[in-house]
Amino acid sequence: MDLFKSVLKLKGFPIDQATERLQEIQSIPDSAYAEYLENRKNDILKFHFENNAYYKNILGGQLPKIWNDVPILTKKDLQAPLSNRLSKGYEKGVYVNKTSGSSGTPFIFAKDKFSHALTWAYILDRYNNYDIDFGKALQARFYGIPLDFVGYRKERLKDFLSHRYRFPVFDLSDNVLDEYVKTFAKKSFQYVYGYTSSLVLFAKYLKSKNLVLNEVCPSLKSCIVTSEMLFPEDKKLLEESFGVFVINEYGASELDLIAFTNKDDEFELNNQTLFIEIVDDDHQPVPHGTTGNIIVTSLYNKAHSMIRYAIGDLGIIDPASTAKNQILKKLVGRTNDVAVLAKDKKVPGLTFYYVTKSVIDDTANIKEFIVEQLAVDEFKVTYTADQIIGSGKEKAIKEALEKYVGTGLKISIVKVDQLDRGARGKLKQFISHL
Repeated sequence: MDLFKSVLKLKGFPIDQATERLQEIQSIPDSAYAEYLENRKNDILKFHFENNAYYKNILGGQLPKIWNDVPILTKKDLQAPLSNRLSKGYEKGVYVNKTSGSSGTPFIFAKDKFSHALTWAYILDRYNNYDIDFGKALQARFYGIPLDFVGYRKERLKDFLSHRYRFPVFDLSDNVLDEYVKTFAKKSFQYVYGYTSSLVLFAKYLKSKNLVLNEVCPSLKSCIVTSEMLFPEDKKLLEESFGVFVINEYGASELDLIAFTNKDDEFELNNQTLFIEIVDDDHQPVPHGTTGNIIVTSLYNKAHSMIRYAIGDLGIIDPASTAKNQILKKLVGRTNDVAVLAKDKKVPGLTFYYVTKSVIDDTANIKEFIVEQLAVDEFKVTYTADQIIGSGKEKAIKEALEKYVGTGLKISIVKVDQLDRGARGKLKQFISHL
């Protein structure tokens, strides 16, 4: 019995109908796919204009004739009471959840039951491509967990229903990771799933011990990283230390799975249940191959309007993409991860991370680090390591930052025993306190 699907059905989520609809979408030929997307986005726009008073007000009471005239939704637009934002006929019996708040702007959202079932149908389909039978294959989950009684018990129930074993990521010291290795030796895990930074730290530990994870746990076949940036060098490290193929997952709870690594090692966008655009700061579409803001429309959510929604990330769509086969060439980072310097100079926060990483990553001593902006000219690099890095390495970091960012910066470099991973266990790699 497929316990996970059975629970979805008991809760009223029509997973069988959603799976059938997904298969219909996937059978649409390339030549007709642009028309499918055009029809779906216009249909969902018209539905919410006619049935959602809150969204109609955002539209100014008029249905735009041109898609590019549809206003971009931000998270702040959706911080009104949920009851005000629900569509007519969907005031009850909908799936309700809350975003993680990693962007600093959390809000409560809703999905109608068919839309939520379609989300799961798509996830299960992606996993099946790698022979991962979700809910049956044992998952090693590197994730945070709520520490309050109700939240903790709720997550543990989800773990049971989804057939996963959770490895909490709040403490990833060597003695804890050693116990994690022992657990892998005892259990028949089929795949690893978790925050990128936590899995990278585990991979570094394995490398330091000359261990390969799928030799410790021969049943292990793949690794899925989520929620945080995956850098090429980290992907290589994970593949070497785990001995399995690494899959990158990019999604948002209020939407769907947005992108997922395919068998050709491409970051394939979900243009089956979503419509994804890249626009500039003036909300105008940019050509494929150009960096811009990722804008997402949920094509099936009737309960709550998620139309031209700014997810808060920057990305590039591969120029070779087609309407049916869209590839996310690069996920650049979050739009709010920007450092503001003197004379209003702006630098993507990942610049600091890339530069610092390039300097210190050749030192196996360094485990993890984050970069914080304290003032327009002041930055702090905090790291964990077995030993304090020498003055020569500190000098190299400072010189690299001045080369790529600018001169006159005050840079402090501090070793700590453990980095703050936040309430959910995520590691934010660049933080601006301005």
